[in-house]
Amino acid sequence: MKRYLLAVLMILLLVAAGAASAEDVTLEFQQWWEPELPEGSFRAILDEFEAANPGIKVETISGPYLTTKDQIIASAATGTMADVVGLDGAWVNVLWKQGALASLSQAMMDADYDDSELAAQIRLAGQTYMIPIANFIYPVFVNLDMLAEAGIEPPTTRAEFAAAAIALTDPDNNVYGWAQPLSLEQPNGIQNDTMSWLWASGGSMLDEMGQPHLAGNEALSDTLEFLKSLHDAGVVAPGSFSMKENEKVEEFVNERVAMIVNTLAHFTLIRERNPDLNFDITALPAAEGYDGPRGLPYASWGIGISSNTEHQAEAWKLIDFLTSVEGNSKLTSIANAFPGNVNATPDFITTDPLFETAFEIFQEGYLANEFTGLPAAEELMRQMAEPFQFYLEGDIEVDELLELAQAEWEDIFE
Repeated sequence: MKRYLLAVLMILLLVAAGAASAEDVTLEFQQWWEPELPEGSFRAILDEFEAANPGIKVETISGPYLTTKDQIIASAATGTMADVVGLDGAWVNVLWKQGALASLSQAMMDADYDDSELAAQIRLAGQTYMIPIANFIYPVFVNLDMLAEAGIEPPTTRAEFAAAAIALTDPDNNVYGWAQPLSLEQPNGIQNDTMSWLWASGGSMLDEMGQPHLAGNEALSDTLEFLKSLHDAGVVAPGSFSMKENEKVEEFVNERVAMIVNTLAHFTLIRERNPDLNFDITALPAAEGYDGPRGLPYASWGIGISSNTEHQAEAWKLIDFLTSVEGNSKLTSIANAFPGNVNATPDFITTDPLFETAFEIFQEGYLANEFTGLPAAEELMRQMAEPFQFYLEGDIEVDELLELAQAEWEDIFE
């Protein structure tokens, strides 16, 4: 009898162990965030999620932004995308067209989730496919020592910016007022350093139906003419046509450029690279006479779920945690970002004067990035950058530039 009872007990233990094992789920989470955060900080947040959700483990697949982008798009094409993925808004449309992303609207409905606390959702065809959970605005970074030496204040209008850039430029010492990256290989300079000037004055590159509105757009023509005037005045750092965003930051860090449009995500990098750099931030200057709220160029750490995952409910639990007040506050605190949950409060806002300034800029303006969710967003940027370079060289007029870009954009939108 004892031997029989022992055998039964062993069977029950094996069955229980098998059941527990069957319930264990490991989520693959691919993103570029972990390498950009203080070492171990992202893992600590995920450990909290695992502790609150027994039976769910999170395995991170981390790498640089560009590598992550290439890997996610490639894995989407083969149906092998990670369960949960970090997303840039510029990728969403192409992944959606491939059928690679699960509807987060459906996931929220299945979980009876109240989305009223979310600051933004990226929707296509009426469904949400990406939730921005950390937002990085792009103000103007200014070298205060260089401005003080020239006897000028941080500019607030385009005319003031142009005057400051001229005063701060010293070609003999390889110092320039501004840098505008326009690389065709990495064309986000069109988004961050070009169209941002249009959005800062309440303008738009799209019509009311969300279609391209480049040709005949007076506000956009004025913006591009202003930017050309800076190039013609010789105040823009050389090499603009091949320059990438990271190179612009290096020029600022090494005090060869006095002003740049830059993401808050680079605060830590700049301070580490040049601890003695005395810099501040200001909202992007607006066109003369504009007194409305300023559009703030921004980029987001977005998050989505693979349409091929076998663990959609568990994947949503991870997103739910990262968008909760507590989880989002912790993530955005270590990322130096503004929250995706309207009730979350990053702790850096009250501990760093620069971030206090950034938060004031954030509160007074509105998030503006019209490339988010557009079809082939990076290709749209490239199709604008190429004729823009010809325009800056004086080979074509602004109206011709916009007509060429309009035709290319309309082909992509079809």
